[in-house]
Amino acid sequence: MPIFHSDPKELRLKLRNGEITVSVYGLGHIGSPILAAWLTAGARGIGVDVDEEKVRRLYAGDSPVEEPCLSDIFKRAHKEGRLSATADGVKASQESDVKIIAVPTILRDRTPDLSAVESAARSIASGLKRGDLVILESSVPPGTTRNFLRPILEESGLRAGKDFGLAYSPERISEGRALRDIIESYPKVIGGFDPRSAEVAASLYSVIAKKGVVMVSSDLVAEFEKLAEGVYRDVNIALANELANLCRELGIDYDEVRLAANSQPYSHLHKPGTGVGGLCIPIYPRFLLWSARSLGLELALTSTARSLNEGMPRRIAELVREGVRRLGLIDPRITILGLAFRGDVPDPRLSPTYDLVEILMEMGFPRLVIHDPFIKRDERIESLGASLTTDLVEALSGADIVVISTDHSLYKMTSDELFDLAPTALLVVDGRHMISLGSVPDGRLYVGVGRPWVQGGGA
Repeated sequence: MPIFHSDPKELRLKLRNGEITVSVYGLGHIGSPILAAWLTAGARGIGVDVDEEKVRRLYAGDSPVEEPCLSDIFKRAHKEGRLSATADGVKASQESDVKIIAVPTILRDRTPDLSAVESAARSIASGLKRGDLVILESSVPPGTTRNFLRPILEESGLRAGKDFGLAYSPERISEGRALRDIIESYPKVIGGFDPRSAEVAASLYSVIAKKGVVMVSSDLVAEFEKLAEGVYRDVNIALANELANLCRELGIDYDEVRLAANSQPYSHLHKPGTGVGGLCIPIYPRFLLWSARSLGLELALTSTARSLNEGMPRRIAELVREGVRRLGLIDPRITILGLAFRGDVPDPRLSPTYDLVEILMEMGFPRLVIHDPFIKRDERIESLGASLTTDLVEALSGADIVVISTDHSLYKMTSDELFDLAPTALLVVDGRHMISLGSVPDGRLYVGVGRPWVQGGGA
């Protein structure tokens, strides 16, 4: 019997026994871990992507992205004959019972771009069968599942909630621990276009997610919930950045304030930083702001927080310029530590370091070297005329100024260790509070995003 019309208990057994085939559209940092999670639960899997290199790698049993455990899972499933890969989304839809859309959603001129979702949906619709289940996992503006995706799928002649199931289930993944997050870290949120769709999706995901399933009343609620998670973080990071700026001007250390404040159970002050990157937190507020504007509403707090976080690279650049003025430097060589948007991942998408580089160049500081231990080459950095290296000693050699932009573990050190590695550095601008302050040599300056200026020698 098709899964949409099957008994939930029977569905769970079918999944564990390898009698259900799932196709995942999009083999990036979200789709590949999702596919691995279903394979781990026992499903047969089809990976679908327009990127032929990703398809080739998965077809050979390798992971299209760098994530722990994925390659082992794909190799095993490939040997067992449970895994295939294709760029033919129609064929994948015809051969699968569950279709999961995990393609990127981006912004163009602050407007949601759902073209990748649309492309996947049209392929699925062309192969959709009675009794199938479609789950959207991409982060999207509220209303996308029912108002955008459903009409495309129903061009098949089948009806959502009657002939096939349709649900929204947001991915809740952090890069570098994606598979663990899906299987172990969080409950799976499920919202169906109709109650039956929600029940079927929840039954299947209950086999995968060890923390269980949170069923919400609709796909609309699930879509909003995902964006609300991101906006919560964005607003709280903005608060941290604002308080950190004030702490610096008052001559006190924000970290000391934060640790003391968070000893109270209702205080959850976040860490400040150079900015917020990645394809999640910077985008989710814009989705909600776009949705609010379409309804004639204003989200003042969300908008202000986003603007404040977007402005942090300029604040860091202004600290560099102030340090140059204080030291009387001319044409300094500046080393920026970190290109990735988050510590210990090889992903620079929407990293605030890009903005920092551009702003410093606009200010008249063209001699820039960027170091990142995980990123060997970057076209955008090359186009800006800056150099990129994975060699920390090389990056710090001859540096007049060191700016810490990403919280890679490699950069966590004492001030003595840093000045030993960078003996020519006269200024350190710590955008992530990675440095444990000890002594600062005479004639040199240190400042943090939420820490006061410290001059060597105490002068």
